Amino acid sequence: MSVHLESVTIRYGDLIAVDNLSVSFASGSIGLLGRNGAGKSSVLKALLGLVQPECGVMRFADLPADATPEQIRAYVGYMPERDAHLPQATGFDMVALLGMLSGLPRLDAWRRAHEVLYLVGLEEQRYRLVSSYSAGMRQKVKLAAALVHDPQVLFLDEPTNGLDPDGRREMLELVRQLSTQLGKSIVFSTHILQDVESVCDAAVVMERGRVVAQGPLGQLTKGAAREYHLQVEPSTVSLIEQLQLGMRADSLGDGRYAV
Repeated sequence: MSVHLESVTIRYGDLIAVDNLSVSFASGSIGLLGRNGAGKSSVLKALLGLVQPECGVMRFADLPADATPEQIRAYVGYMPERDAHLPQATGFDMVALLGMLSGLPRLDAWRRAHEVLYLVGLEEQRYRLVSSYSAGMRQKVKLAAALVHDPQVLFLDEPTNGLDPDGRREMLELVRQLSTQLGKSIVFSTHILQDVESVCDAAVVMERGRVVAQGPLGQLTKGAAREYHLQVEPSTVSLIEQLQLGMRADSLGDGRYAV
């Protein structure tokens, strides 16, 4: 995967969601990091042809310059942030239908639906109604739907949204598996830094529709420091003697420290 955006602006009425954005996403697992409202989802939707930019150029290196939205969506799997399930369908019905909508023949869509539901851990729940799924299961069935047509590139928009700690770990492990074992290129959109650090090689950081930082994670986090204010009781205990390598503490007196 190599995706390039040049001078892209996306506007919703008077609101500028993405402001003159120029950025590239290379192969591998890339984090698209930023607070809610930073413009991350708008970038993904524009690349999929679901939102029309006001101006700018977008290009997938492996697709022709005049690729249609249909061609792009056949090449890319998209897991949206919000629930996007068919409540009256079973997990198998939903994933198989989306496989057919992606251009797969019926039997191939059925076969792929079984395969990807097994991959995400829903093989035993595939014939249950999606409306009866837990939050974690609904996230997994959305991931299965994004994978059913075997895309080379995955756009995952807040894939750990609403999950408990165990669900987050399972989802992050699935994403790692897709990247490292199955060779998928991934754009992982989230506001959670720890998730990006868990599964991504590099990150693009957005704020108010602009890129404010980008590069390998090691480079972005190199030299980063965090300060914590602590109170030690009893105050006669010295915290400085307990510090690990790479930590520094300044005594503020009366058992208080800035670490």
